[in-house]
Amino acid sequence: MGERGAGSRLTVLLAFLANLGIAVAKIVAAAVTGSASMAAEAAHSVADTFNEVLLMVGLRRSGRPADRRHPFGYGKERYIWTLLVAVMIFGMGALFAFYQGVQTLLGHGAEEEADPLAAYAVLAVAFALEAVSWSQAVRQVRAAAREDGLSWRRYVRATDEPTSVSVLLEDSAALVGVLLAASGIALHHLTGSPVWDGVGSVLIGVVLTAVALSLGRLNLNLLIGQQADPRLIGFVRAHLAAAPEVEWVVDLLTMTVGAGRVLVCARLDFHDDLASADIERACVRLAEELRRGRAEIDEVFLEPVPRDDPDLRRQVIARYGLSLDSPGPDAPA
Repeated sequence: MGERGAGSRLTVLLAFLANLGIAVAKIVAAAVTGSASMAAEAAHSVADTFNEVLLMVGLRRSGRPADRRHPFGYGKERYIWTLLVAVMIFGMGALFAFYQGVQTLLGHGAEEEADPLAAYAVLAVAFALEAVSWSQAVRQVRAAAREDGLSWRRYVRATDEPTSVSVLLEDSAALVGVLLAASGIALHHLTGSPVWDGVGSVLIGVVLTAVALSLGRLNLNLLIGQQADPRLIGFVRAHLAAAPEVEWVVDLLTMTVGAGRVLVCARLDFHDDLASADIERACVRLAEELRRGRAEIDEVFLEPVPRDDPDLRRQVIARYGLSLDSPGPDAPA
C-alpha cells in the first residue's frame, strides 16, 4: 500500500499543478475570444483543479489508523471524497458546459470571435500539459493492474483504489475536451457560424457527464460495501476448506473496507469430535494464515456453526439462491 499510495499522491500532485496553470490560461483565453467552448473548458479545468485538492484530502484522511469509534479504520473515507469529485465534475464542469453551449445555440453567444489564435495557443499548451498528467496516471494504473494481475481495463472497473482512476478519467476527458473545443472554435472561425462553438461546448458537457457517472458508480459500489476480488474469495474458501478441523465452509462474506483492505467473515462447520478449545485454536491459526497469505486481508472473523441449522440455511439460500451443500457462488471452478 505504501508504494501504491505514494504513486497516487504523485499522480494527483502533477494533475493539480497542470490543471491550475491550464485553468488560468483558459480563463484568460475565454475572456479574450468570447468562445463558448473555451469558457466550457475553463470551467472544466477549474473543476479539475478543485478535484485534485479533494483527492489529496481523501488520500490523507483515509490513511488514519483505526480507533474506538472507527474500528475498521477510515479507508472508506477516500470513496466519499472521490464521489465528491464526480459531483464537482458534473456540477461545475458539465452543467456550465451545457449552459454555455445552449446559450450559444439559442443565439446569445458572440457572433464573431476575437483573435482565435490566442485560443489555439492556449489549447495547444493545455493539451501538452494534460498529456503529461495523463501519462503519469496511465503509468500508475497500469503498474497497479500488473501488480493485481489484471488488464488495465478490468482494473479500472474493479479497483478499490479510485484515486488514480479518477485522475486518469479526468485527464482523458480533458484531452477530449481540448480537441472538441479546438474543433468548435475552428469551425466557427471557418464558417462564421457560432453554432459550431455551441455544439463543441455541449459535447464537452456530454463527455464530462459520462466521466462523472462512471466515477459515481465506481465509488457508490465501494461505499455500499463491495465484495473482495473473486480470486481472493477463492483463496480464502480453498484455504478454509482444506483445514483438517473444518468439515464445510458454510458461508463466506467479504467486504472492501478501504484501498487494499478487506474484511473476511466465514461460518464454518467444524468436525463434531473437536473440543471447544480445539476450535478456538483453529480459528486463531486460520485467521493468521489468511492474513499471511494475502496482505489485503485486514480483519478475519470465523464463526463455528452447525451445517444443518434451518435458519442459517434460509439466510444462505436467500442471499445466493444456493443450498449449504453447494460450494458457493465464489468458489473456484
